Amino acid sequence: MKASQKKNKSQGNNLSSVNMVSEGTEIIGTLKTQSDIRIAGKVDGEAQVQGKIIVASTGHIDGNIDSEDADVAGRVKGEIHVSSKLSIRQSAVVEGDLYAQSLVVEEGATFNGACHMRDYASQSEPSTEENGSSASVENAKAVSP
Repeated sequence: MKASQKKNKSQGNNLSSVNMVSEGTEIIGTLKTQSDIRIAGKVDGEAQVQGKIIVASTGHIDGNIDSEDADVAGRVKGEIHVSSKLSIRQSAVVEGDLYAQSLVVEEGATFNGACHMRDYASQSEPSTEENGSSASVENAKAVSP
């Protein structure tokens, strides 16, 4: 068996691996992955992730994000659609609407947009009816009580 065949066979369908866009790397276009990904570089386009997306403090996404979970410490300009938990870290700058079931915003984070909280299991579109709520925020910084 050739070395390349061994490598491909050993990797198989290992969906627990984490992909990475390193600092200094730029991707233009739609980024799609079936596993988790960490962005420390730049993505100019949409990110479609079937796992968790981590935007490091050096990471920048100029486009929409669609994922199960997201942890943002860098810059995102676009909508973020998360079916579970979205965490916005202290160093994050987010410009765009958020759609999530659960949201955590650390003190010092910057968020400009609307926030839509909903139960993804019972809805396919954002709503302010029984199962969801909506709020708008402009030029806000999270602060401690």
